[in-house]
Amino acid sequence: MDIKIEKKPWYIRHRYYLLGGIVFVIFLIYVISLSFGPRKLRIETDNIQIAEVKDDKFMEYVDVEGLIQPILTIKINTREAGSVERIIGEEGTMMKKGDSILVLSNPDLLRSIEDQRDEWEKQRITYKEKEIEMEQKSLTLKQQTLQTQYEMDRLAKSFGLDKEEYKMGIKSKAQLEVSEDEYNYKLLNSALQMESLRHDSAVTIIRKDLLKNDLEREQKKFTRSLERMNNLVVTAPVAGQLSFVKVTPGQQVASGESIAEIKVLDQYKIHTSLSEYYIDRITTGLPATINYQGKRYPLKITKVVPEVKDRMFDVDLVFTGDMPDNVRVGKSFRVQIELGQPEQAIVIPRGNFYQSTGGQWIYKVNSSKTKAIKVPLTIGRQNPQQYEITEGLQPGELVVVTGYDTFGDAEELILK
Repeated sequence: MDIKIEKKPWYIRHRYYLLGGIVFVIFLIYVISLSFGPRKLRIETDNIQIAEVKDDKFMEYVDVEGLIQPILTIKINTREAGSVERIIGEEGTMMKKGDSILVLSNPDLLRSIEDQRDEWEKQRITYKEKEIEMEQKSLTLKQQTLQTQYEMDRLAKSFGLDKEEYKMGIKSKAQLEVSEDEYNYKLLNSALQMESLRHDSAVTIIRKDLLKNDLEREQKKFTRSLERMNNLVVTAPVAGQLSFVKVTPGQQVASGESIAEIKVLDQYKIHTSLSEYYIDRITTGLPATINYQGKRYPLKITKVVPEVKDRMFDVDLVFTGDMPDNVRVGKSFRVQIELGQPEQAIVIPRGNFYQSTGGQWIYKVNSSKTKAIKVPLTIGRQNPQQYEITEGLQPGELVVVTGYDTFGDAEELILK
């Protein structure tokens, strides 16, 4: 008798295949969930920089490089045209006021000076001759005046005597009248002579003054000519360093041409250039500082050039207190120009993360420092040390501020 064998269900017979399929499906679901879920990346904590979000003072300032320059630079121009005969001052030497820099030669000017000298000598001799002539005329006029005055006095006495004789009966009335008419005529004539002598004397004085003025005018011309000759020697107008001489021996230069430059080294300024982004915020009087060898040196802006070149504009600053000991023309310093008063703000340190995120998001670290998650944020103002956070973070939170170049598109960092 055959024994009937009961057929097992299919899921019993294929249980191993079924189990394997279930495991594969679970694995597939896990892989799919990973691909669609947030991407995670393991990072060594030692390889990143974690900073704390703080409620701190925020100073908006610009950090730029500035060069030391003298406050005053004098351009030296020629006062006379000529050929450079020889150069005395060497570039870089310290000059005293009046020290010779170079010598010019100008034959035409020398001939003109000789002509002026001859003309002045001629005028001087003429003046002397006329002066002697007029002195003699003055003596003659004085003598004539004295003679006329004597005649007038004599006539007065003679007429007085005639009147006495008339009173005494010695002379008749007719004789007295004749004597009186003669006296009046001679008195009037003498008065006219005196007036003529005074006029001649005044004319003589005026002629003498005119001749003297002519002589003085020629003398001034000659003196100016000598001054022009002195101008052929170009000298330092102030004490300072001769920074350059831009002519060579034998070179022809025009009057008023710039030939050299002197830097006055008793005071210095710092010259720098800023981005046109700040042109509306930079004004004269703004404070600034230099941090050098652990010490702060205060400055202020004294000049802002409004012209923009290559998207930059120039600014000059001067020291308002002590200067560094080793200040030299051409030496560079980092200058921090303050754009306002310090304000309380939520801030984080500057970092390379900004290059990857544009300041639109950041990795925020959890309190146990085991992971960091990408979160959005908004950055406001910034300075060379800090970013101002206007949205997205709170004081006390931790963020990753190093560069994100190697993190790819990871949404979460697992910190080890």
